[in-house]
Amino acid sequence: MLLAAAVATLWGFNFVVIDWGMAGIPPLFFVAVRFGVVALAAVVVPRPLASWKTVVGVGLFMCLGQFGLLYTSIALGLQPGIAALLLQAQVVLTIVVAALALRERPTRMQTIGVLVGTVGLGVVAFGRGGDAPALAVVLCLLAALSWSIGNVISRHAGAVAPAKRLGALSLTVWSSLVVPLPALGLSVLIEGQDAIAAGIAAFGWRPIVSTLYTAGLCTLVGYAIFNALLARNRSASVVPWVLLAPVVAMASAALLLGQIPNLWETIGGLVLVGGVFIANAPGRRRLGPPPLKWGTSVPHRRIPAA
Repeated sequence: MLLAAAVATLWGFNFVVIDWGMAGIPPLFFVAVRFGVVALAAVVVPRPLASWKTVVGVGLFMCLGQFGLLYTSIALGLQPGIAALLLQAQVVLTIVVAALALRERPTRMQTIGVLVGTVGLGVVAFGRGGDAPALAVVLCLLAALSWSIGNVISRHAGAVAPAKRLGALSLTVWSSLVVPLPALGLSVLIEGQDAIAAGIAAFGWRPIVSTLYTAGLCTLVGYAIFNALLARNRSASVVPWVLLAPVVAMASAALLLGQIPNLWETIGGLVLVGGVFIANAPGRRRLGPPPLKWGTSVPHRRIPAA
């Protein structure tokens, strides 16, 4: 439980660290730097047992698409806490994308979770503060959609590494190889060479610390611990802890950056997290008879004579 809470804290504080270190740095260029550092771990992390098509697909959608859009939305003025909250829509969107692409029929609880989460997103969008541009909100939701497509690609491939505990970590590291060059190319096209030159000149100790945190602690250490927990425990006991991430992000943004969500954003966020929790709720299955109480006698079954 402490390890799961630590991972959720690392991932939640990640949003504040991104906003803190990205001042003066073009967001797409910052993404290229982050995943360039993550890709260095491919020297020691074994390649996942997945096709290159899967690795490239996860890299484009789960890494480049998600974080390119996320960083851009934060650069446009979206609060880190609200960004962490809106990204939880990936759980709802993954169910929808899997139903469309893989013909996976959602359960009743997943359907209810999707509906509740959609209502929560609507409340957040309706009641967003004046300092949260509509374009930034849309880009963050597109980041969640890109993440959900990457989830479906990974699930469809069923990729696992030679060592079970390195499954998700190895796929994350090797898919990061796809990100730096396309992100840098998009940065040149969208942000311009002058902005990149200014970003390189402004790349001081704060962007360095932010990159080391997001690439080292958040991605490599966080995924290593999280995957080790999944290897030892049921998914239903580990995955719900991720819901602490937006709570940590919103609390740290309020304490360190003075960014306090308004009433509608808070209500909508609670509804969204509730929908995610419902969608993640395990189904009720009866695996056998209930356990006997201490001292209860067990009736003997008469064995027929040979």
